[in-house]
Amino acid sequence: MKKEERALTSIFAVFLLVFFISSFCLSAEAKKKAEDYEKLPERALSMAAEFPGIEVPPGEPVNMNITFFNRGKTTESLTLRVTSKPENWRTRFKTETFTVTAVSVPWGEEKTVVFEAEPERTVKPGDYPFLIEAKTLDEKIVLTQRIVVKVREYEKGVSRGIRLSASYPVLKGPSDAKFEFSIEAENKLDRDAVFNLSAQVPEGWEVNFKPAYEYKTISSLKLRAKQSQSITVEITPYKDAKPGSYPVIVRATYGEMKAEIPLTVILTGTYAIDAGTLTGLLSLEARQGKKTVVTVFIKNTGSATLNNVSLTSFKPENWKVEFNPERIAVIEPNQIKQVEVSITPYEEALVGDYSVTVNIDAGRTSKNLEFRVTVRAATVWGWLGVGIIAFVIVGLMVLFRFLGRR
Repeated sequence: MKKEERALTSIFAVFLLVFFISSFCLSAEAKKKAEDYEKLPERALSMAAEFPGIEVPPGEPVNMNITFFNRGKTTESLTLRVTSKPENWRTRFKTETFTVTAVSVPWGEEKTVVFEAEPERTVKPGDYPFLIEAKTLDEKIVLTQRIVVKVREYEKGVSRGIRLSASYPVLKGPSDAKFEFSIEAENKLDRDAVFNLSAQVPEGWEVNFKPAYEYKTISSLKLRAKQSQSITVEITPYKDAKPGSYPVIVRATYGEMKAEIPLTVILTGTYAIDAGTLTGLLSLEARQGKKTVVTVFIKNTGSATLNNVSLTSFKPENWKVEFNPERIAVIEPNQIKQVEVSITPYEEALVGDYSVTVNIDAGRTSKNLEFRVTVRAATVWGWLGVGIIAFVIVGLMVLFRFLGRR
């Protein structure tokens, strides 16, 4: 029992010690706070803008924190107004939920309100000064703050409320390809809006607008306030368009507002090839072990130049196929080149029909010609067969005559 009493006595002593120390500290802190308060001036107010100078794109509203500091002994109430502002600008002071005309600042604290300035459509690039005034209720303290907003020059693809941008504004490919540009459309207005989409393309070209990763086509785009969305601009060139660089302008409009972005399509031409024989026939006769030559024409039917055109063959085993020349360095559009194809059947090939395929490869396009080759027996065997037939006929005639005499 004595041990328990000693433990309780120790705990109580520690508690009293902590209590007296805390009381002393609080008393000291309160005393220091009172001394600091006595050192404060009766009234001391100041005002500061977060950014006294700021640069914005055309049509962009300005939102900036204005902070009020009270270093005096009493709570102060200040009325707020903009005493000087440029024409065609709307201004106000606001919090997250309200538009305010006055602010109350307790002593030793600070308060912040938001200054908002919104330009009208007619505002052009330049410097625009604003003068803000904060005045106490007894009008004995007047604070002023000057803010200068610089509206910079218009950027391409940007107008008030609308912005168009593209990561890859230049695409290159053959004339028969479809070109898909990814465009980012941004609604910079503080309200929802429907933007009409259009494009200026060369005559005969086709253009379609699609939401990103979707197949349906659209002609307008609805965006929420401050929202952006990706769209795909699909451009199909005219089928006979020549190689070259072609400008394309994509536009988004909302009422009198308009934004546009320049794009470029670089056409390298179409790649196409045709081939055949001068007679149009793809069949020929050959003898075992003997070379047969056929002339093949190769025509560039596209609009782009063909380079390094090579020829290869797929043939029966032990056959030989040769080309003269084996490779053509350049074939211009609508130009025709001739190649001699030599086909030599195997010496022991059986009589019959065989298939020999000639592949003409121009890199981005190719053409196959399949020849039917009929192998005939060698000439000596033909004459030998004729001789045997003649010998048999003569033998039969002699036999019939001999039997007729008997």
